Amino acid sequence: MADIIDVHTHYVPRGWPDLTALGGSDAPWLRIESETEAVIMTGSSEFRRIQSDCWDAAVRLRDMDADGVSAQVVSPTPAFFQYGRSGAEAAKIARIFNDLALEITAAAPDRLIPFCQVPLQDPDAACSELERAVAAGHRGVEIGNHVGDQDLDSEGVVTFLQHCASLDVPVFVHPWDMDTSPRLDRWMARWLTAMPAETHLSILALILGGVFDRIDERLKICFAHGGGSFAFWLGRMENAWHRRSDIIGTSQYPPSHYLGRFYVDSVVFDERALRLLVDTVGESRVMVGSDYPYPLGEHPVGEVVRKSADLSDRARDLITRGNAERYLGL
Repeated sequence: MADIIDVHTHYVPRGWPDLTALGGSDAPWLRIESETEAVIMTGSSEFRRIQSDCWDAAVRLRDMDADGVSAQVVSPTPAFFQYGRSGAEAAKIARIFNDLALEITAAAPDRLIPFCQVPLQDPDAACSELERAVAAGHRGVEIGNHVGDQDLDSEGVVTFLQHCASLDVPVFVHPWDMDTSPRLDRWMARWLTAMPAETHLSILALILGGVFDRIDERLKICFAHGGGSFAFWLGRMENAWHRRSDIIGTSQYPPSHYLGRFYVDSVVFDERALRLLVDTVGESRVMVGSDYPYPLGEHPVGEVVRKSADLSDRARDLITRGNAERYLGL
């Protein structure tokens, strides 16, 4: 299968200015180990080992060609969001990374679609940087699924999302900053359990927080990793909304009413999970995503969609390209 649009990939520049003056001693920096290998550092701690596919457009394009990907959304690595810093500091950091992203994607602007980051902890600064980044060439924005203890239904985030809707800028929500505990330190459990839960919680915040009731329907918002555990537990949410409306009946309608207000990517790795996802959110709301170039991503890109015996030709075409064209305004 060819002609896929991949809505979920990440980049890391091959170095950036010293951020310690802006962000303190634990600011991110890149330890270069060779022409093709580096390590993302936070202060003196290793965050992630990476390779040149994070920053080298030629390597990306070669891998895209091998997997039949015609275009990919290139989003920040969430470690760079820096939501815990002041809005002014995070705005300067966002500006640096957004400008470096455009240098990477400039090699193939028709195939590499840049999404910016913003200082989401400061709504005014976030809206300002969104406008600047879009004017410079960014086509969308990636945000984390929460800011500290504030979920996506917090007033500041809702203000930012409404601004995205008014500008017709697509939003990609990625989980980040998962809870830590000794129970989650084994087996990459934060990635295997906490990440799906974080994404589920952020969709709940938009539904039960009443955001979808009051935000413009023009908002185009997509959740990473198949929407986390949302599809499997929609029935539980629905049951609770009807049986315990005294507690969670905070949205105008039951949760199932809001299917069709958001997209999810297809990074679920299993045909049975994909079938449930499509059955739940609809074939017009799933888009291929790979999480390229990180090791927990799907390779080859779109493999589960390609092999699924449960998808009609129409559904496969929508998921591999048609839905992304609508989401991205292509």
